Amino acid sequence: MLTAKKRPAPTKPPKPAAFPKSHGSSWKVAYADFVTAMMAFFLLMWVLNMVPPSVQKQLEDYFKATPKPPQGALFSPEKNEPQRTAPLNRDEAMRYAIAVRFKKIITEDPYLKESSGISADDVGVLLRIQNGVLFAPGSAVLTEEAKRILVDAVDVLKTYNVSLIIRGHADAEEAAKGTFASNWELSGARAAAAARQIIAAGGIDPTRLRAVAYGDSRPLVPNLSPEAAARNRRVEFYFHRPEVVSSQVLY
Repeated sequence: MLTAKKRPAPTKPPKPAAFPKSHGSSWKVAYADFVTAMMAFFLLMWVLNMVPPSVQKQLEDYFKATPKPPQGALFSPEKNEPQRTAPLNRDEAMRYAIAVRFKKIITEDPYLKESSGISADDVGVLLRIQNGVLFAPGSAVLTEEAKRILVDAVDVLKTYNVSLIIRGHADAEEAAKGTFASNWELSGARAAAAARQIIAAGGIDPTRLRAVAYGDSRPLVPNLSPEAAARNRRVEFYFHRPEVVSSQVLY
């Protein structure tokens, strides 16, 4: 007797593979951020390309990490190196830029490097230059080198809202080498000559400048040797905030 073969149960077709969930348009946001960042980058490159090299150097120095200066000083007179805290406010950044500018001028001239110094505090920036660079012994007539240096002083006064006090100093014996009655007259004539040159050469408002005579009353070091006497013969240019009272800038 014939029997019918049992047919196998039909199998269910396999389920289609699951597709990943769509992220919609979120990629557009990431792409837009990328394009914005690239635009900002190329804009920065364009701006830097338009900035003069001297300003680029100041920006480079500004963003370099430096040790924290003692007692809030922005410039170290001992090492003659720029030191700053971060972040700097607008006044501090201005003083730092002035200090860096004169530091560059000094270091590029071997004679100035040996006979000058620069320091800064929370009031202003002090440029100290020995009289031998600026004047002949016993004289208050500016040398050609002095006039070149004062061009940079004029440019600082035109660029920044600062005032300038010029302090004339002499050693104990310097007046005897010229026609001045004392070191007071000699140091005062030298400070006045520098101020007069700055006003005449740059058209600077005279109310922004003061010239002060100290004679030999403010020596840097005891006047015990020719080298010490040379250090004490100097003119100091102190660029300071206009609102600072006289007692804070005279010394």
